[in-house]
Amino acid sequence: MQKVTERTKANMDVVLEETCRQLPHGGDHDSRRFIAERLIEAAKAGHSTLGELGIVARHALAELTSGKDQ
Repeated sequence: MQKVTERTKANMDVVLEETCRQLPHGGDHDSRRFIAERLIEAAKAGHSTLGELGIVARHALAELTSGKDQ
C-alpha cells in the first residue's frame, strides 16, 4: 500500500467531481461515497494519474447505475 500524495488527492477530487456530474444533481451522498471509496482503494494501490483514476471512477459509476436499474 502506497502513501497517497497531495497531488493524488487533488487528482482524486477532480475525477470525483467530473464523474459525479453525470449523476442527477451531482450525485447523492451514498453514490459519491461509493465512487470516492473506489478512488481511495485505487490510489492506495498506486494508481495516481487522472487517466487511471478516471477509469476506476467510470467503472464505479457503471456499477452504480447498473445496480439502480435492477
